[in-house]
Amino acid sequence: MRKALPFGAGTGLMLGLAACTPVKNRIPDKPNILFLLADDQRYNTIHELNCPEVATPNMDLLARQGLVFTHAHIMGGTCGAVCMPSRAMLLTSKSLFRLKDKGRSIPDQDIMFPEYLRKNGYTTFGTGKWHNGRKAFARCFSDGGKIFFGGMSNHLKVPVNDFDPEGVYPKKRQYIGEKFSSELFADAAIQFLDNYKGENPFLCYVAFTAPHDPRMAPKEYADRYTTDNVSVPENFLPQHPFDNGELRIRDEMLAPFPRTPEIIKYHLGAYYAMITHLDNQIGRILEALKRDGFEKKTIIIFTADNGLAIGSHGLMGKQNVYDHSVRVPLIIKGRGIPKAHSSTLCYLNDLFPTICDITGLPVPGSVESKSLFPVIDSPGTRIHDYAFYAYRNYQRGIRTAGNWKLIRYQINGSDTLQLFNLNADPPEMHNLGTNPEYRQSVKDLNHLMHNAMIYFGDTLQWIKKL
Repeated sequence: MRKALPFGAGTGLMLGLAACTPVKNRIPDKPNILFLLADDQRYNTIHELNCPEVATPNMDLLARQGLVFTHAHIMGGTCGAVCMPSRAMLLTSKSLFRLKDKGRSIPDQDIMFPEYLRKNGYTTFGTGKWHNGRKAFARCFSDGGKIFFGGMSNHLKVPVNDFDPEGVYPKKRQYIGEKFSSELFADAAIQFLDNYKGENPFLCYVAFTAPHDPRMAPKEYADRYTTDNVSVPENFLPQHPFDNGELRIRDEMLAPFPRTPEIIKYHLGAYYAMITHLDNQIGRILEALKRDGFEKKTIIIFTADNGLAIGSHGLMGKQNVYDHSVRVPLIIKGRGIPKAHSSTLCYLNDLFPTICDITGLPVPGSVESKSLFPVIDSPGTRIHDYAFYAYRNYQRGIRTAGNWKLIRYQINGSDTLQLFNLNADPPEMHNLGTNPEYRQSVKDLNHLMHNAMIYFGDTLQWIKKL
């Protein structure tokens, strides 16, 4: 059930609803949807969006021609495999603490946006990574191919399944994909586009496994990035300054301790190579969309399931609530969508009702999040006054639209807090939390965070104490 967010967060929605009619007239009736989902790609890894070291010509094109949400977030995760609950939230619009089984499976009452489009006349095609249960996939898609049920794999040996119209998928893979993962999934999407002759609008859902590790881009891409042309991040540290609860999880063991600039440059180069190769495959899909005559009637959505540290704050993984791990790229492009940047705070969860508004469908009652459609009409519209984050029982965070961010940790009875002014300190390097001058700000943000926890169904108790 959709509820009004506390602390005035609904104001932007009301402003947007009054102005959405002109946009509706510009967006094609019942447009096709091409949904491109990267795996572990953080928000600041697109050349056009202030990342000069990485080559992403096709993502750049989307960014120049579409609406870029510069402050899109995930809510976090209740397990180390953050992508699993993140994708479940994206699909259902549910918030983190209302997911069943950490998103491993999705119950029938939690309708997913591909499922909803399918029930309302769309042909729905799915390829790539699916981390939320075989039965849920079967509910969502009327067509598909090269389906990977899992979290990660060797990119040259992806265990995949063919589409089964009966929705019966064995627990073991049917066969090993014959190409690099990004090419494998792009090929499946291109084959669908080239062969589609149906009269119904379609959803083409392409969920890549890149740039998730193992970082093993094809040699011609890997050779483009060396320790000579890759820089360490501004917020690089040899090690995290305190125990955040997950310093020895698998992701963190991918590089030795303490981190060195050389090893981080190596990992970043491999990461960028995977992104450039992924970008090339996205370009192939965009070419097919144009070649097959679908471009003018298709809305393209590009995003990722979560970010990644790779040396920032002395971390490697996504098991934290710093911006490098909870912020993701989000671009919407198509006829009727403005070429603009919006800094409104938003979640991936907001895409379900946004897709409903784009396609002219009513928003189902199970949807919890808020539509970004008002931003399409007016990029300056505010949707949320704050963003709330959580990672397992160790970490909680809150960020306001005014760019103040509070993070709290409780590890083995020890309570640590961080306060960042993101206007002055975007890399989150200068903790103001112990400065007496900001004591009231900490209390106010903590109160906001506690109320957000109640609103989102987070039952953790220690956060209300300060």
